[in-house]
Parts: sequence; structure tokens; C-alpha cells
Amino acid sequence: MQMHTADPAPDAEVLPVEDARTIARFFQVLADPTRVRIIKALSDDDWCVSDLTQALGMDQPAVSHQLKYLRHMGLVRWTKKGRHVHYSLSDDHLRDILLSSIDHLECCAEAD
Repeated sequence: MQMHTADPAPDAEVLPVEDARTIARFFQVLADPTRVRIIKALSDDDWCVSDLTQALGMDQPAVSHQLKYLRHMGLVRWTKKGRHVHYSLSDDHLRDILLSSIDHLECCAEAD
């Protein structure tokens, strides 16, 4: 059997390797359920570590570790309010991707 492949469109472009690596690292954020839960919480409102710890039912060092990872990736920012540090998403892109993923799951569940 002979397969025929169409020629790519004249303006088609392959993503440069470094850009692909950066995007892959971005999506690795969503590869951890704890980070997904934190991102979902932060997509709704700012949270302090102690409130996130309680809401997630996890110990503070584990939550802080994930927040440090998200800060390192540039996806969350923090502000100090009194004695508490509050976290929020750096921009709406990650929120949009997560909410789109949730919508996809709900759509698939309805189809079953």
C-alpha cells in the first residue's frame, strides 16, 4: 500500500526546538495533580499558603514546594499582606488552558 502525503502549505512552519522545549516545560506543570489543584484554586482567587494547605488537605512544606516550582516557572506571583504571602496566577493563559481542559472532560463525560 502506497501512502500519499500532501505537500505542506507554502507558509507552514515547524516550531523551533527551543520553543518546543519551553512549551513542553509549560505543559509539565499540568502533569502533577497537586499543581493542577493549586492552579484551579488560584484561577478563582488569590490564596495564602495556610488556606491552600487546609483546602488541599496537605502539609505546608508540600504546598510551598509546589508553589516554589510554579514561581520558578513564572506562572504564579506573590504579594505580602501583613504576615501572609498571597499567591495568584501571573496571567490568564494557564487559567484558560486549565478551564478548557475541565470543559473537555465534562464534554467527554456527557458523551459517555
